[in-house]
Amino acid sequence: MRVLMVSDVYFPRINGVSTSIETFRTALSRVGVSVRLVVPRYGVEGSTDEITRVPGAAVPGDPEDRIAGWNAMHRAVEEASRGCDLIHVQTPFVAQYASLAAGRALGLPVLATYHTLFEEYLHHYAPFVPSSWLRRLARFVSARQCNALDGVIVPSSAMRDRLSAYGVRAPLHILPTGIPLQRFAGGRGAAFRVRYGIPPGRPVALYVGRVAHEKNIGFLIDAVSVARLVVPDVLLLITGEGPARSSLERAVESRGLGANVRFLGYLDRASELPDCYAAADVFAFASRTETQGLVLLEAMAAGLPVIALSAMGTADILDAGRGCIVAPDDASAFGAALADYLREHSSVSSLLRAQARELATEWSDHVMADRLAQVYRAYAGSTGGRGVLRVQGGLRSSQTAAHP
Repeated sequence: MRVLMVSDVYFPRINGVSTSIETFRTALSRVGVSVRLVVPRYGVEGSTDEITRVPGAAVPGDPEDRIAGWNAMHRAVEEASRGCDLIHVQTPFVAQYASLAAGRALGLPVLATYHTLFEEYLHHYAPFVPSSWLRRLARFVSARQCNALDGVIVPSSAMRDRLSAYGVRAPLHILPTGIPLQRFAGGRGAAFRVRYGIPPGRPVALYVGRVAHEKNIGFLIDAVSVARLVVPDVLLLITGEGPARSSLERAVESRGLGANVRFLGYLDRASELPDCYAAADVFAFASRTETQGLVLLEAMAAGLPVIALSAMGTADILDAGRGCIVAPDDASAFGAALADYLREHSSVSSLLRAQARELATEWSDHVMADRLAQVYRAYAGSTGGRGVLRVQGGLRSSQTAAHP
């Protein structure tokens, strides 16, 4: 079976969408699904037999991203679609419209993964527009785009419920991105601490992800300011880049927290990031808008316990109550819970680490790729895509429960 994946974002741009695409692309090859990509060109990357790069322009105010040329993307997607059984679009911008045009022209089913809860994000980037207007706009556009598709894949039950409330009538399939477990299992924590001058016994909390306002990193900084009253040498490591980094760094300095919060920037996923997970004592996460929370699963795969808010997509992971501490949505209470764990973690750490690793195996890339392949084959075997009545393997086409 051959599938075309189309996206407005991909590596070298590092984010959850890029990670999801690459994780599935690699794992699907093991279950008989060949994946071709059409994605933007960021610099000098060339096209290959499996990846077509489309030129475009930098997004104003966000030079990390690209807007692919409308005509170029349409031509590339239609050409790459020939010989494919299905199109799977990953972003709702130029990629989606090009995919729908190609799918209708060639009679191919078009699915999409709804990765981003836009109604919770837009007000951070258009602060002069009333947030209620932006929310209504995001809901309207999302529902219209989803209903133009043959099916929609969502990474969590919370996202399924939100899209249903928008009025999405297309079949919704819950199917998270899996984790390549071995990639995070062999980190060298001691070597990482030496490299960054962190003493062996110093208590370390870790955040990994985009440094953006919607990630609620300021909440974590507030929590650390509380935790250090009990654990004076607590250190919060913030890895990643993003538009909020400068303002957060200024806030850390102005509050005298420079000794307790350190920004590390991007870490190489294949080498430094596993070491970073292994060097930490606990993974701290406070985003309220995650569609899944891949980094929680990465941490757990590394045997790192998690302390986090259970909100939106993270609830499917945290509500299992294994390998984690679900903290209150209050910075002072979160900080107190963090301090309690770091002060006493030796007595519960082994249990939480074992639970975390065990839970992560249920979300492996192999498990999720097999389930996605079942969805693909059901749509590719239908007549014309729309109106699919069932999914192979006993999964219902609407409200499909394809998570652990």
